[in-house]
Amino acid sequence: MTIAPPAQPDDLLPPPGDRRRRLLGAELLIVLGLSLGASGVYAVISFIDSATLNVALNHQKASLNASAAPGRPWLDLAYQLYYIAKGLMPVVLVGYLLLREGSSLRVLGFDLRRKLSDLGRGALVAAVIGGTGLALYFGSRAAGANLNVVPTGLPDVWWRIPVLVLSACQNAVLEEVVVLGYLVRRLDQLGWSGRAVLVASAVVRGSYHLYQGLGGFVGNVAMGLVFVLLYRRWGRVMPMVAAHALIDTTAFVGYALLVGHVSWLDNLS
Repeated sequence: MTIAPPAQPDDLLPPPGDRRRRLLGAELLIVLGLSLGASGVYAVISFIDSATLNVALNHQKASLNASAAPGRPWLDLAYQLYYIAKGLMPVVLVGYLLLREGSSLRVLGFDLRRKLSDLGRGALVAAVIGGTGLALYFGSRAAGANLNVVPTGLPDVWWRIPVLVLSACQNAVLEEVVVLGYLVRRLDQLGWSGRAVLVASAVVRGSYHLYQGLGGFVGNVAMGLVFVLLYRRWGRVMPMVAAHALIDTTAFVGYALLVGHVSWLDNLS
């Protein structure tokens, strides 16, 4: 049995410039391929599918938070918690990769050091983005460019609201850590210009919302542009995590509580 010699000091140094760039590029593609990049490819295929049906887009549905085991609430709950935990694994991977480079998720501003400030900024951003996004959604749907988005199909059981809140938080953490903090950091390290990084992050964000239609794509590209600019200014992803979580929680929980009581919401389901 051959025992490998102990690591020498040179083995512990970061690889030289060109090789490091290639490794960072490969790492970035792998992370995206295991998370939101793959979701973007799926969303493009889904949009092509929807757009080529003999049914107008605004007469089709895109369902979020669907029941995984109708009629079996405890099994359904297990599925929902599994999906939420699984959805956070790319964030764990990003945290590990940052530790390997000698930093941590704190370098992205993902921590609880400024809770009140982050929450206040996030609430302000959510109020502006959420209202604008809702108007864009209804406008694109009326124009026939967007599907009817049904925020939840979960049964009316005791765990529905907590699961919807957890789902909103999972979406927020995953998207802002990966597509905002991590992607921007890696593209900066790869030497991309500020404008190219801005566009790339926004387009990736829009891509995995394309299953909702063109309105979902355009709205999320616009949101992505604003979020990158704010991230550059504040140096923290947490305000955007808070904003995203508030927007999704309002949409998911609001729909669950109001459907059956508001006529235009009933038309979605």
